[in-house]
Amino acid sequence: MKRSVLVAAIATIVAACGGVGDTTTTAGPATTAGPTTTGAPVTTTADELVVGVSWNNYNEERWAKTDEPNIVAALDAAGAKYISSDAGSSAEQQLADVENLISQGADALIILAQDGTAILPAVTAALEQGIPVIAYDRLIEDPGALYITFDNVGVGRLQAEVIFGLVPQGNYAIIKGNSADANADFLRAGYEEVIGGAVTAGAITIVCETYTDNWLPDVAQTNMEQCLTQQNNAIDAVLSENDGMAGGVVAALEAQGMAGSIPVSGQDGDLAALNRVAIGTQSVSVWKDSRVLGKAAGEAAVALAQGTALADVAGVVQFTSPGGNNMTSILLAPLPITKDNLDVVVDAGWITVEELCQNVDAATAPAACAA
Repeated sequence: MKRSVLVAAIATIVAACGGVGDTTTTAGPATTAGPTTTGAPVTTTADELVVGVSWNNYNEERWAKTDEPNIVAALDAAGAKYISSDAGSSAEQQLADVENLISQGADALIILAQDGTAILPAVTAALEQGIPVIAYDRLIEDPGALYITFDNVGVGRLQAEVIFGLVPQGNYAIIKGNSADANADFLRAGYEEVIGGAVTAGAITIVCETYTDNWLPDVAQTNMEQCLTQQNNAIDAVLSENDGMAGGVVAALEAQGMAGSIPVSGQDGDLAALNRVAIGTQSVSVWKDSRVLGKAAGEAAVALAQGTALADVAGVVQFTSPGGNNMTSILLAPLPITKDNLDVVVDAGWITVEELCQNVDAATAPAACAA
């Protein structure tokens, strides 16, 4: 399929999904920070590789803070050019964004999917054109794409191990992520490995369990408020699937004077979440060092664009996806961060002591704040 035909094909898919707004892209040098609006073709030399990155929602803290800079650094090191787009949490816009990245000459695509199913036609079309695709941190059920993420079942397991260790029986609330994101169910599967037996035995009762649109903290807060109302505040622990939503959960608990007495989980190592761990209103944030993830994605994109076979990319493993596909993946190891090991993220330069220890009570300060 010629590139012009591919673009036309994706345009037809987008039209079928309904109207979308203008895509935003970065067509400047690889050192440009964040998506900026432009539709101009990228000027490259004949042998220069172009890697296009489609962000589902660039406003989330970690993408600009750590993921993008490390993707860009890996591309810079290989002499490749970076271009990007921001779908603003719109699955339809992301289809248009991928079309735009291809039209600008992308030799490889890194896609952080808003909706892993909705993006499939664009991924299939790109692969048919010979443009390799990396599913970044969120599963896209196409065995031709390379899936790079952390072990998300493992993340859920680590969250649940900490919370279950603190509350081995009682009423649990589970605040899951976006229903269109397979990660929400991967994390839930990890929970089941830890608390499933206690639920079956009747020691734990899951009194509230809900998905959260787009992983939004304010939606998570509303979900938690409704749960507290329904249960007359009789909640003993909360498994929240990420740090942003944990912030909403803690806000709901604070309004009822319960913050700090109810264990809450999260993931991503957001600065605000690590500060909550230090304060004591969040029990664990599973740290996925997205600097490593971004670097791995950038290096893999270059390798694939240069013709490396999917199975020959460094560090890949095979796993069977929920959709029954044999996926080629790079699965990185996460680390649970609690009050006891906050020094790890400080020593790694992920957060400063000042950021970590803001508003921490000296009487209950963790060791990382006492130094």
